Amino acid sequence: MPTIIVDVMPKPELLDPQGKAVSGAFTRLGVEGFTDVRIGKRFELTVEGEVTDELLAEAKRVADEVLSNSVIEDVVGIEVVE
Repeated sequence: MPTIIVDVMPKPELLDPQGKAVSGAFTRLGVEGFTDVRIGKRFELTVEGEVTDELLAEAKRVADEVLSNSVIEDVVGIEVVE
């Protein structure tokens, strides 16, 4: 069954407290090489049958209206995996 993956991230201009906490943990653990951490959300929408253009458009609508808060988040990716 195909799956539509929707990735949502906080808007770049907003503070990401979870990302800051992970970044701080990296420092305490001696993890190097990463300059920033941002944490988002991933949604997997399982589809029965074929993924049509109409179904992808519906996934985009749902991502914008239900899965994300457009004031503080951006939908950064919608992809189909088989």
